[in-house]
Amino acid sequence: MANILVVGPHPDDQELGMGGTIARLVEQGHNVLLLDMTNGEPTPYGSPEKRKIEWEKAAKILGVQRRLLGLTNRQVEHDLKSRHLVAAAIREHQASIVFLPHPQDAHPDHLATTRIVEDARFDAKLTKIDLPGQPIYPKWMIYYYCMHLRHIVDPSFCLDISGYLDTKEKAILAYESQFVMPETNRRVVDWLRHMCAYLGSRIGCEHAEPFFMKEPLGLSTIDGLVM
Repeated sequence: MANILVVGPHPDDQELGMGGTIARLVEQGHNVLLLDMTNGEPTPYGSPEKRKIEWEKAAKILGVQRRLLGLTNRQVEHDLKSRHLVAAAIREHQASIVFLPHPQDAHPDHLATTRIVEDARFDAKLTKIDLPGQPIYPKWMIYYYCMHLRHIVDPSFCLDISGYLDTKEKAILAYESQFVMPETNRRVVDWLRHMCAYLGSRIGCEHAEPFFMKEPLGLSTIDGLVM
């Protein structure tokens, strides 16, 4: 089983982008840790206290542990300090697989997070550096889609989440201040359901989530391929 780190700029990004995959990975026995760069506040209906209750509820629904890195919402910067904080999290979790936001986005926090995590992968392997944990170089960097951009997904692959969509939706709706109270955001769950259904139809299953990779995906067998 693998140690997997899923990094999100704000609590709820991981659930939106790959909540079904997270639930499936957990059920398969993988050690999944969610790392939130910020607490996501301020927002119109939220507060730090309310958001903490929501992300803990979502983590319980998905069956994962999560950790708050403590950067400032709306002020995430790609700098050495942030890189080393994420590198330390990678080393402490001994993550061989890291999921991170897609490199195209309209949200500065998302763009900065992606750059930070990409560089932290390199920093995590360094010796003679003042970071906790044993050096490790994650083998796979996989990008999930949770963007503030009218972008049509262009996945490298889609993962079958048939049977896990309800769990994804429950985890998203745990964030009442983000997806229940604001009327304009209530349609997000419906939109994601339609997208997952469409992507599932493209690979011959009920529902699927999209992922992007910059590096070639290595397969030792084709037994896991659908269709």
